[in-house]
Amino acid sequence: MSQELTSLLDLLDLERVEQDIFRGSSRASVVPRVFGGQVAAQALVAACRTVPEGRLPHSLHAYFLRSGDPGAPIVYTVDRIRDGRSFTTRRVVGVQHGQPIFHLSASFQVYEEGMEHQEAMPSAPDPETLPTAQDMLPRYHGLFTDPQVPERLLRARAAVDLRYVEAPPFASVGSPSEPRSQVWFRTNGKLDGISDDPMLHICLATYVSDMTLLDSVLLAHGRGGWAVGDVVGASLDHAMWFHRPFRADEWLLYDQESPTAQGGRGLAKGRIFTRDGRLVVSVIQEGVVRVPRSEGGNASGRAGAQPASPAAAST
Repeated sequence: MSQELTSLLDLLDLERVEQDIFRGSSRASVVPRVFGGQVAAQALVAACRTVPEGRLPHSLHAYFLRSGDPGAPIVYTVDRIRDGRSFTTRRVVGVQHGQPIFHLSASFQVYEEGMEHQEAMPSAPDPETLPTAQDMLPRYHGLFTDPQVPERLLRARAAVDLRYVEAPPFASVGSPSEPRSQVWFRTNGKLDGISDDPMLHICLATYVSDMTLLDSVLLAHGRGGWAVGDVVGASLDHAMWFHRPFRADEWLLYDQESPTAQGGRGLAKGRIFTRDGRLVVSVIQEGVVRVPRSEGGNASGRAGAQPASPAAAST
């Protein structure tokens, strides 16, 4: 297991403060605030630790309320809303400096047999034929307003092997295209010794799901995102449905598209497939996506709004 993956697993291993209260730390991000996928994954970990054995998450719905301070711990308080015969419901609030920064509701279910159908997996090239982030980012070095951006991106995503099927938004500035994006991803190393814990794989997929989801919104308008300084934004809400078992240390295809953008907000939908074509996760996110004031856009908004990354992924 790589050092970077070990560090990510440590990040998700929350400290239990009281029976239903947990504390988590943060890691370096590509913007000066806590990465939204981290907060969502940590909140889900907190919920999972209060659920009866044998029940796995089947859905989560979350709101990013305030920007997170990466220099301060986040305290997660879990409310045990309901424990039924088949389903369990939990509510989690993440707090920093005495204020809520994140709210999550998650539902868990005991495994049962049922009707089966799914959408077909879209076509995509084999992940091994695509460039790694280390190979891809230097090609676009001249596009970034800050020459340290490539290194910050590599460092922030070091625990994940994420490969774009087509060029990322920051490589297509000024050229609007179809509002669709695809990436392959897996953890950067096998999950030795703990790879059979399905909760862990679900929480890791939650972490990654916020990295690239709003790419399709940016592509539709020829915007490159925070890296080139032509978008101001942040994640607003995030919803996920977990359909079938999967492993986060094996290749997963993340197929993403944007059906609409309006009112300073953009909506993106994602589907995650295993390499053999099983639909395992569905994702929907809405985020603030505005042009900067220098272009005549309204860049004001909720506290802490920052230039969005290609993922626009922060609280």
